[in-house]
Amino acid sequence: MKLTKISVEQAAIPEKGQVFYRDDFIKGFALRVTATGAKSFIIEKRINRKVKRITLGRFGVLTCEQARKEAQKFLGQVASGQDPVSDKKVHHAQGATLGEVFELYLKVRSGLKASTLKDYQRLMNEVLKDWHNRELRDITKDMVQKRHRDYGERSQARANNAMRLLKAIFNFARGQYEDSQGRSLFPENPVDRISHVKAWYRVERRRSLIKRSELPAWFDAVERLRLDMAPTAETIADYLMLLLFTGLRRSEGMNLQWSDVDFAERTLIIRDTKNREPLTLPLSDTLYDLLKKRENLHESSYVFPGSTGGMIIEPRKQLSKVIEWSGVPFTLHDLRRTFITIAESLELSQYAIKHLVNHRMPGDVTAGYIIMDPERLRPAMQSISHAILEAAGRTSESKVATLTAKQPTHYITPK
Repeated sequence: MKLTKISVEQAAIPEKGQVFYRDDFIKGFALRVTATGAKSFIIEKRINRKVKRITLGRFGVLTCEQARKEAQKFLGQVASGQDPVSDKKVHHAQGATLGEVFELYLKVRSGLKASTLKDYQRLMNEVLKDWHNRELRDITKDMVQKRHRDYGERSQARANNAMRLLKAIFNFARGQYEDSQGRSLFPENPVDRISHVKAWYRVERRRSLIKRSELPAWFDAVERLRLDMAPTAETIADYLMLLLFTGLRRSEGMNLQWSDVDFAERTLIIRDTKNREPLTLPLSDTLYDLLKKRENLHESSYVFPGSTGGMIIEPRKQLSKVIEWSGVPFTLHDLRRTFITIAESLELSQYAIKHLVNHRMPGDVTAGYIIMDPERLRPAMQSISHAILEAAGRTSESKVATLTAKQPTHYITPK
């Protein structure tokens, strides 16, 4: 058929999918009709041994004659050795903005953890906010170096993290956007300038923790918080104790649900961990008693619910009270460092400690052969729990459980 205004208007609409009505006078020129009733002109042509198709425009926006002229123009470009389809993609890619590439980057990396995604979005909205609509090709090495230096005056760590994210986006674009010859449209990464001039900020890793001498005052303050009349005060007090006696990360404790606690086996499981490997921990006597007490109180699926029944969010107010009452400044991650430091001081097996805090050992071949089930880890967990209580003045030497002959002797060296 010849595509005319009448034939296009009379073209039948399929019940599902799409159907093509091809023009008899220009090979490859056709009308596409979908089940929704949309009618568009398209042109197809084999280019470099592949059939490529582009949409010329919708019927109504383009007349049949206008679409026919566009189809002839396309075929003329192909005849002259061009690839209009690839050229169009290249033109679009060359104009891609940082915001567009970032959104595509997140879409491709759909497996990112929620906390990582949140941090990426914060960096984009804080450090790189005014670059969202800037074309990627217009972001230069000088711009990157200046932004890194300027923001570093506010926060060196955030400046470094923002540039690492920007570097990842450019590396993604290097492989994602190519011309018809397979060459990258973004072969250079402007963030490499920071490495070349050695301008990365040296940010020291936090090494703060609660010292043994500070634990009595800290425990007193947490106990005082438990008696506070403010909503969720007792819940936050128990949450702080959980982090100290397990070394769990803040989000792992916040997301803990009752379905993850097994009182019969005296274990708890963390399903969503940083390294994506589920972690099953044995409950020490202290943890068992704490959770058993909470079991009789809970009205939520979360072990430590917020005031609305969902998971707790950042407990800043309660932390501030504990810090004020105890005189011990600390962060939630300091509790993890305290747990690990006390564990190490007991001369426990390094394999046991690493398994308790879910640290990978990629370079250790032997570690791959060791199966650490909760029962093997229970003596170590119990020893750490007693050491914490002793340091806090909450138990005496006579109450400390000793390892029996049947228990693995490499967990602790008896004193």
